[in-house]
Amino acid sequence: MKTYTTRIPSPIGELLLMATARGLSGLHMQNGKHGPTGIDPEWVSDPAPFADVIQQLEQYFAARLTRFDVTLDLQGTPFQQTVWNGLMGIPYGQTVSYGELAQRINNPKAVRAVGLANGRNPVSIIVPCHRVIGANGSLTGYGGGLERKKCLLALERGQETGLFG
Repeated sequence: MKTYTTRIPSPIGELLLMATARGLSGLHMQNGKHGPTGIDPEWVSDPAPFADVIQQLEQYFAARLTRFDVTLDLQGTPFQQTVWNGLMGIPYGQTVSYGELAQRINNPKAVRAVGLANGRNPVSIIVPCHRVIGANGSLTGYGGGLERKKCLLALERGQETGLFG
């Protein structure tokens, strides 16, 4: 299946968007931990399939969008899919701990596995892995870096971030 890509600027740095015919399959931050390591020669660079996603991201970064309406093509194990679906149930501007997320997906003993699946989320921001925090309320692990996580959470809470106009 063909993969389309485009790169867009954002207040948290350049974002790489990826999609298949089934939907958005990747949203990766520059220098993120689990993004693609290179450019596959089979990928097609074309911004056209991303017009709606780009518009929604612009609205999100302008604090005018609190819920994305994007068709996703998330590739992962059944457990990862369950965790990612759980992430989409965390309301805008709110956070949950890894343990609470494990409870929400009816697998309370899988806290570490939830953390690993959260870290492998291929569509950051839209699948809001940044809304998961440590049990003590601390900002822990984020593939895009803790500074970006802090900025995204501040944006969603209507707080000044220094990055967003």
